[in-house]
Amino acid sequence: MIKHLVMWRLDEAAGDKAGNARKLKQLLEGLNGRIPGLLKLEVGIDFSGEGESADVVLYSEFESRAALAAYQNHPAHAEVAPFVKSVRAERRVVDYEA
Repeated sequence: MIKHLVMWRLDEAAGDKAGNARKLKQLLEGLNGRIPGLLKLEVGIDFSGEGESADVVLYSEFESRAALAAYQNHPAHAEVAPFVKSVRAERRVVDYEA
């Protein structure tokens, strides 16, 4: 199984940070059940507000590395990407096998 984690800090200049976090969560969670090989996807919004924390985290599980690669290129994922890029200030990713 492949686990894919992404953390974003949202750009203050992109407008309503809390609203953007909620919309990002909604858009990403809308990918559930739409992409073959995607076993689980959940999105969390940080409530701590600490200086070192990210604003939004994506946790997802895939059947295989090939399924993760297919997800990255899937049209449904491509629909979400422009919004993500428009509101993020920083992005960190970890992919690993479990």
